[in-house]
Amino acid sequence: MTISRREAIRISGSALAGLSLGTLRTGTLQAQAAQQPADWPDQLVERPMRPGFPVPLPLNADGSAPEHQASEAGAISEPLMWRTQDRQAPQMDYDYKKLKVKVDTRGLAKLTGTMHFSDLAKLPQVSHTYLLQCGAANPRGVVKWTGVKFNDFADMLGLVPGVHYCRLVSSDKMYVDEAMETLRRPQVMLAWLMNDQPIPAKHGAPLRLIVPFRFGNRSIKAITEMVFATPGLPMPPLQG
Repeated sequence: MTISRREAIRISGSALAGLSLGTLRTGTLQAQAAQQPADWPDQLVERPMRPGFPVPLPLNADGSAPEHQASEAGAISEPLMWRTQDRQAPQMDYDYKKLKVKVDTRGLAKLTGTMHFSDLAKLPQVSHTYLLQCGAANPRGVVKWTGVKFNDFADMLGLVPGVHYCRLVSSDKMYVDEAMETLRRPQVMLAWLMNDQPIPAKHGAPLRLIVPFRFGNRSIKAITEMVFATPGLPMPPLQG
């Protein structure tokens, strides 16, 4: 299939990428093109930036998140962002003791398959209290999280040093790709308790990633799948 230069300008780069993979149909491309404003500028122009966004995170000098007292912990404010039609958490088993997470290490670790809570229960349990903040001028709340360090989980899997990143997928099909260098930092957690109670469904039960030194959307909720991957392992020395 070919498209005109005018159509190519009007279609987003992500749509063109999908076209090259044969995942989009003509009707989809035309619909996306039709959504573009008719007066879209044909050159780069200055436009007002979104006011008050992003709000800087209050981090320590070393880039870590400040630790709060457990007595400061409380609720997370609304609104909550779920990528579902009704903006509600998808229906699933929210009991963390029954969690099942697909862990695909693609031959880059000793373990792969389906992770259960009994696997996490073998690791040292930790609790930390952090501010959860989105990019807008609206801190979501100071929350006490309980779970395990992602670094301990990664070591349990036996990941090889060459693993570059992990894709974590939520029950609403949202996902984040995070570098292993980030995930192995000591503050990153896989949590199942919030303020000493099971995480409520709307806040990401049964298992949530906590990255306190990043904006809240990186702390992906309701994890159903993890995929570990690498652009390419180091090549062995060539002979001769």
